[in-house]
Amino acid sequence: MPVPPVLLRLAENPEFWAGRSGATSDDDPRELRVTFPVTGGYALVLDLDAVTGERTLGLREPATSEPVQLGWAPPGGPCPAAMRWWELELCARVIAWEDPTLPHPGLVVALLSPFAPATADDDEHQIAAVREAAYRSLRRDVPPVEPSGPEQAPLPLFTGDDWWPAPAALSPQVLDEAAIAELSRPQRAFHEVRAGSRFPAEGLADLVRKAAAHLHAVPGLQWYADTLPLARLILDSGDLRPVPALLSALTEAGCDHPTVLDALSEPLVPAEACWMVETLAGAKPGTLASIVSGVPHDAQEDR
Repeated sequence: MPVPPVLLRLAENPEFWAGRSGATSDDDPRELRVTFPVTGGYALVLDLDAVTGERTLGLREPATSEPVQLGWAPPGGPCPAAMRWWELELCARVIAWEDPTLPHPGLVVALLSPFAPATADDDEHQIAAVREAAYRSLRRDVPPVEPSGPEQAPLPLFTGDDWWPAPAALSPQVLDEAAIAELSRPQRAFHEVRAGSRFPAEGLADLVRKAAAHLHAVPGLQWYADTLPLARLILDSGDLRPVPALLSALTEAGCDHPTVLDALSEPLVPAEACWMVETLAGAKPGTLASIVSGVPHDAQEDR
């Protein structure tokens, strides 16, 4: 299901990510529902109040029309620990893999991160790296800068740049580095909601199992089976330098999957390349990222 245009417009506004009012125009709806189909008939449903910043995450199960609430996030927190971080990252990968309008799982991660704060069992450094990559993946189309200066050669006195200053170019990056750093910081204040009697624990567990099986089947698909040895080589060595060779091999094999090509293309972002190599190699999320970052990968071994 394509991402609604109004959400794409909001995602290009730094005010929206800062949780401040003024992110929407009078023509935009105040309340917005975004449905992210995952797999097996399951979907994650995000309800947004674009004015107040309130967000509600629900789980829509197979053969149902309305979602069951997973958690509610007020503006400014505290955040509900409705999903474990690895569950969110897993679902975001499947969502982006299946939706060609999402060339990267970053938008899903950025939107749903308030519902998956880091717990004591998580690696905060690794989560911060993934969240940073998610916020940096938020891009916008920037029109080319109109040429400045006179249409004909000016007199020598007026040839200096001070007379014909070039207009400021808008960065394609939605958020600046300070905003990314602030949004990527661990959320210290959160509350558990998974123990409630109304929490759809069985449905969420079934979704996670199906999502894991979905990604596990990727290495056996058409283009990826032939490049599996190279993906495994990168995974085992922790060396990202062969990533361009992997991209070339996939392209020559006829792969045109936008998510795959985007994650492996220059300029290479380690967190993006890692999650794709992990997927193509059939590895657990975070396996290569932990090697590249030099952090032991213990937190996910029991999953």
